Amino acid sequence: MKLGEPSLDQIRIFLSVAEEGSFGGAARRMGRAVSAISYGIAQLEAQLAVTLFEREGSRRPVLTEAGKGLLAEARGVADRVDALLAKTQSLHAGLESSVRLVIDVMVPGEVTAGVLREFRRIFPTSALTLNIEGLGAVAACLLDEDADLAIGGPVIGEHPALERQAVGEVELVPVAAPDHPLAVLSREGRAGPDESRDHLQLVLADRSKLTEGREFSVLSPLTWRLGDLGAKHTLLLEGLGWGNMPRAMVAGDLERGRLVELDLPERPGAHYRLSALWRRNARLGPATSWLIDAFRDRLAES
Repeated sequence: MKLGEPSLDQIRIFLSVAEEGSFGGAARRMGRAVSAISYGIAQLEAQLAVTLFEREGSRRPVLTEAGKGLLAEARGVADRVDALLAKTQSLHAGLESSVRLVIDVMVPGEVTAGVLREFRRIFPTSALTLNIEGLGAVAACLLDEDADLAIGGPVIGEHPALERQAVGEVELVPVAAPDHPLAVLSREGRAGPDESRDHLQLVLADRSKLTEGREFSVLSPLTWRLGDLGAKHTLLLEGLGWGNMPRAMVAGDLERGRLVELDLPERPGAHYRLSALWRRNARLGPATSWLIDAFRDRLAES
């Protein structure tokens, strides 16, 4: 048996009758005559060679088993077409079809999650690609055209190819495990000048050529370079060294005593300033512009 190809209009009529529970209700919803609704259902049944509604002996159409089985498929077809039309309308309105975002590893995870949750709600038709990088690698993603927008730290100064807009800051604090020698000295108030130089410092490695050879808050000549902030966090908890961490990331550890904030004369902690970065020759669309404002708002609240 060769089946016909139902039209989108016939599928929408089918859904309207099923959802309204009557031909009259479907006619009112779609602004059609009842006869047009009835004809559309008859045509769809002829195309598919099945009976979709039981009509005899009842004033209201009731879905047959075949109708029930096809209802979800019909709804899926209509939803996909609606999504296609919404995305097309967005493109005509200047909304980005996709946004490639790179975020500094220092940005608190709950800030990022909160922003992206709202992004998904407000811009459902814009696909998003997220990358997490550290230090100079954030700006490098932009310069290599692997990202459209970055939320990055202060390690890249004024760059002729990049625009910058301040969005907030993250507090960094020097920490160590409670039994680490620097933690013991800090508790006793005996951490003298240059004491930190005698102990292994865990440092976030910069994978970017942009800032190759530069040091950021490195005090000790004894260092381990780690490419991942999560790995640094784990080694700090294990007492393998000391290092700076975003306060938000270690707040729970400090509260439970798993880590200790170090009181060092050098005051290696800092306010890590964050900026939105984008290429100077790029035009920001509405979704990208919204992300900048959203990160600024969330960081102010955190």
